[in-house]
Amino acid sequence: MEKNQKQAYWLAIIAVLLWSTVATAFKITLNYLTPVQMVLLASVVSAVALFAVVAWQGNLKRLPEYLRQRPLFYLCLGLINPFIYYLVLFKAYQLLPASQAQPLNYSWAITLTVMSAIFLGQKIRSKDWIACGLGYSGVVVIATQGDLLQLQFDNPLGVGLALLSTLLWASYWILNTRNAGDPVAGLSLAFLLSLPFSAAACWWLDGWPSLNIASALGVIYIGLFEMGITFVFWLLAMKKAQHTARISNLIFGSPFISLILLATIIGESIHPSTLVGLGLIVAGLVWQNRGGSRDVSAQ
Repeated sequence: MEKNQKQAYWLAIIAVLLWSTVATAFKITLNYLTPVQMVLLASVVSAVALFAVVAWQGNLKRLPEYLRQRPLFYLCLGLINPFIYYLVLFKAYQLLPASQAQPLNYSWAITLTVMSAIFLGQKIRSKDWIACGLGYSGVVVIATQGDLLQLQFDNPLGVGLALLSTLLWASYWILNTRNAGDPVAGLSLAFLLSLPFSAAACWWLDGWPSLNIASALGVIYIGLFEMGITFVFWLLAMKKAQHTARISNLIFGSPFISLILLATIIGESIHPSTLVGLGLIVAGLVWQNRGGSRDVSAQ
């Protein structure tokens, strides 16, 4: 693909702005649907969108080819993302204010550093240890709402699920390092394979959802702009970029924009400790990316 830094910037900015809106969309949609219902419906929307992108790229023939070659691999990808990851994440958003759940989930890139050392044998450098220290200090500040001496969590289950989501997302990207195929086609196949599990869980746990205009718009928005085509925008930005680090650093603005939207659209109050904790997490990520570190490849 021909390099074009200006186009890469615009694609990345679009992706970052879209990802910045999804925490608000999560909270609004959770007023109408349960987490498992959201997973099912948003996954259907995303699977259709990704399938259309794969068809537009002329890569439909790769789907049966990938499935025939590595059925268990793509099944595992689909079970992690979207099925288990989003079920855990949506439940965390249901239990916590979005202004807490979103920054906690954002620490997944710090988690990835530790897990890469454990499972991929990658060396943790001194800057990575500093980043981990800053990032998880921020997690503690957010989870305790700044009450560091007491270490009391307002909602331990919600905090635990938000942190579990970081383990799941980091695990997904580690597993993806073994994927040599086209990333969009692979993602489309994983989403398609996940649908029977999402449908079974929805039927078993909460029953089929009853949609109205608000909930339908919510899952369409989440399916397109959290799970689906925003990933394609980001991937294209990375491919077109002459300097990927300059593009990947744009993602650091996403959680701050998200907090502004949460405060202005749904009126959620932002605790001062959230801003302090988020600042620590972002500082850790920026420090880790100094001098060409691992790229942050997704929200």
